[in-house]
Amino acid sequence: MSVWKQWGLEPIINASGAVTRLGGAPMPPEVLEAYVLASRESVPLDQVQGLASRVLAQHTGAEAGLVTSGAAAALTLGSAAILAGYDLSRIEKLPNTEGLANEFVVAREQRNGYDHAVRAAGVRLVEVGFHEIIAGSGVRRVEAWEYEAAIGPRTAGVLYVQDRDARPPLAEVVAVAHRHGLPVLVDAAGELPPRANLRRFLEQGADLVAFSGGKAIRGPQGTGLLVGRRELIGSAALQLLDLDEHWELWQPPPELIERDRLRGLPRHGIGRGFKVSKEQILAVLTALDRFVHSPVEIKIPLILLERLAQQLAGIPCQLCLPLEEESMPTLEIQVVKQSAIEVCRRLRHGSPPIYVGHGKLDRGRLIIDPLHLDEQTLPRLAQRLREELSERTAE
Repeated sequence: MSVWKQWGLEPIINASGAVTRLGGAPMPPEVLEAYVLASRESVPLDQVQGLASRVLAQHTGAEAGLVTSGAAAALTLGSAAILAGYDLSRIEKLPNTEGLANEFVVAREQRNGYDHAVRAAGVRLVEVGFHEIIAGSGVRRVEAWEYEAAIGPRTAGVLYVQDRDARPPLAEVVAVAHRHGLPVLVDAAGELPPRANLRRFLEQGADLVAFSGGKAIRGPQGTGLLVGRRELIGSAALQLLDLDEHWELWQPPPELIERDRLRGLPRHGIGRGFKVSKEQILAVLTALDRFVHSPVEIKIPLILLERLAQQLAGIPCQLCLPLEEESMPTLEIQVVKQSAIEVCRRLRHGSPPIYVGHGKLDRGRLIIDPLHLDEQTLPRLAQRLREELSERTAE
């Protein structure tokens, strides 16, 4: 019997992939084993984060790294590190940034709900550029000179939200920022795969990069990675860790925190609520090692989607191969003669509940991501889709 049913909750069939609201990606057996084994022994968390820093540096080419409680926490901690550095008084004040340089320049077209995590540290975002193509008023997007024009005495850094079509290219933005001595924080939460992206943004000059640990890496859903310059990672760690310790006894890992730069221990910082357990840290490091070294598992998901399409004979379907190397294929189902929103709602409220990808409902399409599907769930998914699409369409 399902453990969730024992607690009175009906588990769903997840055809949406590694989305946060449905619990992220399924963790492989070795990741789950690492989580359980880590729980059986005690270790100092600053030493665990020191271990994490070494592993993350090895896999990303960064000077240092930190495991955080999700990519959003990585953005808050990265922002706090840029604002405060090793200045104890600034660490104490955040998110109060009165009298401090607290502005991050960001492209207007890159603004999104997740940048609340940056603002939570005390950052004020200064928008530049227009997306005239989307507005239907021109052909231009944000350009590098606009970042430079917005830099002033209160500018502390630059926020860049990475995606396949982001403009201008990251390297151009980095060049502008570094001419003015400003760090660049990159939100790359969903930019894995391809695996090359673990290094690509740092190689292009980014100072800090935030990744999700619970999506393609397939670590615990509540984990994220912050990688980049050692000085900034050290500041982020100071604002995350439990520092209820005697100064005379405290010996943090030198590859993570430069103790000799401090006059004493800061109080608990703005990141204290983002604590990460030893189990989560070891599990996500195990998942990252697997992500880097294991073959990409595309063949079986593709076979599952092909079988699903065959079982939906008569219903318009399109198998979509990934644009990015190492990404998952998807199956898009065209809804006809009824509302895609209504079909999606009925699937969620049926038995078993089914959650499909809803990114193209405005175009009448359901998206099936195979990450969570297997031999047991596929027949039930096919049956429910036929019930909601074939029979009702025929009415």
